[in-house]
Amino acid sequence: MEKRQVAWLFLLLAVVLAGCTEINQPITAESKGFWNEYIVYPLSWLITYTSELFGSNYGLGIIVVTILIRLAILPLMIQQTRNSKAMQALQPELQKLREKYSSKDAQTQQKLQQETMLLFQKHGVNPLAGCLPLLIQMPILIGFYHAIMRTEEIARHNFLWFDLGEKDPFFILPLVAGVTTFIQQKMMMAGTEQQNPQMAMMLWLMPIMVVVFAINFPAALSLYWVVGNLFMIAQTYFIKGPELKATNQAGGTGK
Repeated sequence: MEKRQVAWLFLLLAVVLAGCTEINQPITAESKGFWNEYIVYPLSWLITYTSELFGSNYGLGIIVVTILIRLAILPLMIQQTRNSKAMQALQPELQKLREKYSSKDAQTQQKLQQETMLLFQKHGVNPLAGCLPLLIQMPILIGFYHAIMRTEEIARHNFLWFDLGEKDPFFILPLVAGVTTFIQQKMMMAGTEQQNPQMAMMLWLMPIMVVVFAINFPAALSLYWVVGNLFMIAQTYFIKGPELKATNQAGGTGK
């Protein structure tokens, strides 16, 4: 994962948690505006419809719809992972180019850019492909966050030990959200923390931020985060299984 992707992650979390000026306005079929009509309300309707199928169990409805959304964007995540691995494999050659063209004058830097693009073309790597899936996912995930927060029916129901519209009284969900965020990021960053100090910082910073925000938001949102994280953990395991095993073995032998 590169610096620009770290920036996008911060931006994504900031936008999701900050929301927009309508975050406290209930979402209904009469809500106007492109964002409400084509993203938030359809997702709100899907949560409500799915929950009614399970006997008005809105907690289960959130779980099912979260999994459906994750399945829908799974191809994008696979593409992003593959591109990230390809970029990581090219890092030694990119470093050699930077050392070869280390001068800061304009002509040398232009040559560096040309050689870098030729290297990408040779290996069929698109440096922007890692950001595109994230940009596509953002409206969906932010819309789902709005749908949960603005669907009044959700706040009127409970699930397991908590009310969906209130904070988790025992802080169990926020803590689980933080732990699963850490595990998911640890798996995604396997083998890169030592190479990139920024990634090591993100490994701890993101879970802490998630816990802090989850404590202050309705439990329905924490439930969404936990389910999404568990899905991502399973997804990462199946996509990066051999790589994770190799990293664990290397760590276990002290290499």
